[in-house]
Amino acid sequence: MRLHHVQVSMPRGEEELARRFYRDALDLEEVEKPPSLRGRGGCWFRCIRDGVVEAEIHVGVDDPFVPAKKAHPALVVDDVAELDALATRIEAAGFEVSRAERDTFEGHVRFHARDGFGNRVEVLAPRTPHVLRTARPPVS
Repeated sequence: MRLHHVQVSMPRGEEELARRFYRDALDLEEVEKPPSLRGRGGCWFRCIRDGVVEAEIHVGVDDPFVPAKKAHPALVVDDVAELDALATRIEAAGFEVSRAERDTFEGHVRFHARDGFGNRVEVLAPRTPHVLRTARPPVS
């Protein structure tokens, strides 16, 4: 079994703010929603590496909107340098980043960010790069 996507909520009509966080600050690629779902609003984002979708986040309209304060997607980057660079990028784009729990998840370093709607997003990196690489299937 694999995870296909995670959905987070947004208020109606705020797609540009979703793009500023998920596409521009978090550096995910926006993908077109299927025609049958476009009328609902929202937008979808993916991380694609070596032709493989590694993460997908659907930002969907929720009426009435309530941000997820605790529930969150968690994204993994390869190393601490990439983690820190991403935190800096998110802050430079004007979004909140908290490093308060940076060293509280065994084997990882992390930060939490808030998208423009107040939803929580976690980004983490293995303390040693080989932890992530051994967990991935070998490339043939």
